[in-house]
Amino acid sequence: MTYRLAASAEMLYRDLPFVERVARLHDGGFAVEIWDWSSKDLPALAATGATFSSMTGYLHGDLTTVDGIAALLATAEESLRAAEFIDSPRLNLHGTGLDPDGLPVRPRGVVDGDDWLRARDTLARLAELGRRAGRVFTLENLNTAVDHPGTPFARAADTLALVRSVDDQGLRLNLDLYHAQIGEGNLIELVREALPWVGEIQVADVPGRCEPGTGEIRYEAVARELRALGYDGVVGLEAWASGDDDAALEAFRAAFTA
Repeated sequence: MTYRLAASAEMLYRDLPFVERVARLHDGGFAVEIWDWSSKDLPALAATGATFSSMTGYLHGDLTTVDGIAALLATAEESLRAAEFIDSPRLNLHGTGLDPDGLPVRPRGVVDGDDWLRARDTLARLAELGRRAGRVFTLENLNTAVDHPGTPFARAADTLALVRSVDDQGLRLNLDLYHAQIGEGNLIELVREALPWVGEIQVADVPGRCEPGTGEIRYEAVARELRALGYDGVVGLEAWASGDDDAALEAFRAAFTA
């Protein structure tokens, strides 16, 4: 196995205080992903000794409106400063800001050519910020059928097109295969096409967004393909446990080390 496994402290061990969740994942041999850093005690998280894989890279804003772009860039700079506390190498972005329920703050069912150009220019500015700080912003694909209706630039094809067009080491894909399965499918071909632009891969099974083995995706086959392609990045479990959290993590580990 050439890649490293990570898991989301937001979605596992939810009966524990957040710092204890991070410590449990670290003790289990996983790198740790977090979402909104502004609600966390970052020095306390750093004191756990955990390796952090990613965190949210903005607090407000969007890719296409004047006010939204300004807010996105300003809070991205705040996020870069916050990332220093836990040495998070990647900072995650979406096609627009999301509310606490995962719904877009500026829903857009259809985007036009001007929206694409503004999004591309905004991402180029973010990429430069990331590169100067020695970190990487990652643009995550989402699904609009189940979890994030109305989110613009949501499909994996959309995020890949934007990251390719920016073509900067400061911007990469957060390729979420759970969302891609719902929205597009054909996961192994997607991985083959997108891998040169991938900063991180996230996984959960479909339906239900639980650990591998609870749904329709053959993650063992995906894992074999990643090894064959020489992927040496992070595979992160961003999933709910279908039952016991420890068992969910072991099912994830087994799927990606078989």
